[in-house]
Amino acid sequence: MQRLLRRLLPALYSARPAAARDLLLARRAVPALSRLMALRPAAGAEGGDGGGDLSRAAGATAEHDGLENVQQKKIFKENKKRTQQRKEPCHADSVESLMAEMPFVDTDIEDEFVMHATSEINIKKKRKRTTGREIEEGDERKKKKKKQYQPNYFISLPITNPEITGSIQAVQDAIIQKDQRLSKAMVQSGSLHVTMLVMHLSNEEEISIAVGALSDSKDFVEDRLKGKTVDLSFQGIDHFKNEVGFVKLAENDHTTILAEIAETMKKIFQEKGIFAGEERAFKPHLTFMKLSKSTQLRKQVKKIDSSLYEDFKSHYFGVEILHRLDLCSMLKKKQPNGYYYCESSIVFGKSHEADLVKEALHRETQALLSRLNQIKELLSSPEIRMKISKELFEDRHNSNSKWKSCIDSGSPNA
Repeated sequence: MQRLLRRLLPALYSARPAAARDLLLARRAVPALSRLMALRPAAGAEGGDGGGDLSRAAGATAEHDGLENVQQKKIFKENKKRTQQRKEPCHADSVESLMAEMPFVDTDIEDEFVMHATSEINIKKKRKRTTGREIEEGDERKKKKKKQYQPNYFISLPITNPEITGSIQAVQDAIIQKDQRLSKAMVQSGSLHVTMLVMHLSNEEEISIAVGALSDSKDFVEDRLKGKTVDLSFQGIDHFKNEVGFVKLAENDHTTILAEIAETMKKIFQEKGIFAGEERAFKPHLTFMKLSKSTQLRKQVKKIDSSLYEDFKSHYFGVEILHRLDLCSMLKKKQPNGYYYCESSIVFGKSHEADLVKEALHRETQALLSRLNQIKELLSSPEIRMKISKELFEDRHNSNSKWKSCIDSGSPNA
């Protein structure tokens, strides 16, 4: 340590302010003054010729010497105390005296400094080596977590009222007439629904747990409704960031009940260990158009122009009665009617069987009407009609010829 301080002291002297340097010089000068005063009588005895001068100077400085003696005694006591505290005495005018006065005299400065500097260098190197990797690992963890908890199932409230689906179809047709590109963004009539809750189900076991949670939710819903119906009124159109178009639900007591049902279902699923729900507040809506349906469309259309559906912003679409909730998959293949793959359902109301039959008949009727319209379009074509007439005439002529030949030959098959 002392060797290191000897090398550092010149730099410390040059770096100290003037006041601090003067203070150190004064502290070094005081012990030196004491030694000079102790040597002064011996010098007077050796110089015989100068004895008279010293005698005359002594009288002039007697008062000054008295003051110096008092200061010397005081300084001597302080130095003595310091010397007793130290293991080894040090000379006042030496480098060791300055080192002894420093507060870190007993510390191994060299070891401390080397260790600190080394650790600091190692930390910097480690930061350089790991900073990039830590950022990449952090991004990967975020992506993995996001992918792990990406919703792949949801609780659906299906929209089955033909009045609502027909009005939405009219809105979609009007928008497509103005911008053909948005045809890829339209939601099929069979897929129209209100999302009550989203969740992530990783395997068949979790799907089974979710089916049980949905079944448990039925008891709460029926207790909450107490035989009453939830009539959801749809009116007006709004959007999310001009990327999703949806039909709004009129806010009333029925939408409040729907929000209570959604919140309770969320708690039931979470209590069973299902990662369900979103941080944002529940806002029921009926989506009929969204750009995310087509990645190619997103490159062409960044925002949906609200003027495309300006005429329908206050349009009344109809009422949907809550009678069924479904656990649906976002990824599995949809049903032939366009509705999502359904793992399980719960039905409410006294006449839910009749409603199911009515809904099934309606879907079948719609399919038959669609086929009938296709046949009408074919028959309306003159070429098709001519071809059919020709085939009928040829068949009739062949049949008559065969009948006549049978009669002429006297065949028993005639």
